[in-house]
Amino acid sequence: MIQLDFEKTGGLIPAIAQDAQTGEVLMLAYMNRQAFEKTLQTGKATYYSRSRNMLWTKGETSGHVQHVRKILVDCDLDTLVLQVEQAGGAACHKGYKSCFFRSVQGSELTTISQKVFDPEKVYR
Repeated sequence: MIQLDFEKTGGLIPAIAQDAQTGEVLMLAYMNRQAFEKTLQTGKATYYSRSRNMLWTKGETSGHVQHVRKILVDCDLDTLVLQVEQAGGAACHKGYKSCFFRSVQGSELTTISQKVFDPEKVYR
């Protein structure tokens, strides 16, 4: 079994989702051991929601599932990069392809992407 270091960071490790084709960073979430094991079993990215205190499989509400193509592990065994195929074209619950849709410009945030979907229509 793969021995990731969940204990060092209090049971959760960062998991960066990256577009498998373009390399674009889509989002950052966290996994506990159970989320990691479910991801391995299903091939779909499953994370641990800190706000809801529960597992969630990306796309279970929106249909924007992340199909995992490769998992990279850092040298300390406490951070993951999931290379994924993003169903529906958007990873962000605010409707953008990437959760990183804003850029710092001086002392302002500027939106640098277009929405892929309207979140009010997807999340009722």
